[in-house]
Amino acid sequence: MPLKSQPEKLLQQHKQLTHTEMVKVTSHVQRTQDDWILNTIMIEDCDVPFKYRRKKQYRNLKGQRVNLTYYPARESVAGMEFEIMKVVRIKVA
Repeated sequence: MPLKSQPEKLLQQHKQLTHTEMVKVTSHVQRTQDDWILNTIMIEDCDVPFKYRRKKQYRNLKGQRVNLTYYPARESVAGMEFEIMKVVRIKVA
């Protein structure tokens, strides 16, 4: 039996996850939040921001093609609800 890749394992364990491959990053912003670096990326043909946190600053992904594993979430900013995508796994393609 062949070994399953990391995204396949995650998708089997968590049905709400979505995996997308070879999407182009159009914008990448990194900012400090407490002890974390909050990363927000926008991908081509999608109006919803994708967010993830890292302990260290990462190279700029603008223009890169990436593989993403994520799930939809809501975020409240100034009393208004916004849809976001929480990234569980990101990898440069």
